[in-house]
Amino acid sequence: MASLNSNSWTTGLWGCCDDAGSCCLTLFCPCVAFGRIAEIVDQGATSKAHTHQNKQEQAIARTPTSSTKACCASGTLYLALASLTGMGCLYSCCYRSRLRGHYGLKEKPCGDCCVHWFCEPCALCQEYRELKHRGFDMSIGWHANMEKMGKGAPTVAPHINPGMTR
Repeated sequence: MASLNSNSWTTGLWGCCDDAGSCCLTLFCPCVAFGRIAEIVDQGATSKAHTHQNKQEQAIARTPTSSTKACCASGTLYLALASLTGMGCLYSCCYRSRLRGHYGLKEKPCGDCCVHWFCEPCALCQEYRELKHRGFDMSIGWHANMEKMGKGAPTVAPHINPGMTR
């Protein structure tokens, strides 16, 4: 296993059997695996759409069920592309590029689109394992992972209703 600080992947593209759970998820439910990957790579941007102004609703928005909603959007789009056109790999390869860019990983063994085109399940599994090795609990989403890691969600000033104006 490579160091987390190196620019190498922590596991190889063909290391699917290193983690049987990830392997089965990406093989039998690739849309779920992709949705979870997208939620982390997007750094919760998808789940921001599910966050509300009310503090009680914000607390609810950080639960695993809201991350399910967030990853569901990306996963559903992936499923639709894969089912209708057979080209889900064109969508997922963009997230591989973003993941590599975020962690400074090498484009290995070949270009991102080629990896996804020729071996989509292995590529998704490798990305899923990479994020797990970097400390993410893939089932709880970005916001819950940030809280778990002690980084919390960034705070912003509350929205003040301007009241009546003339």
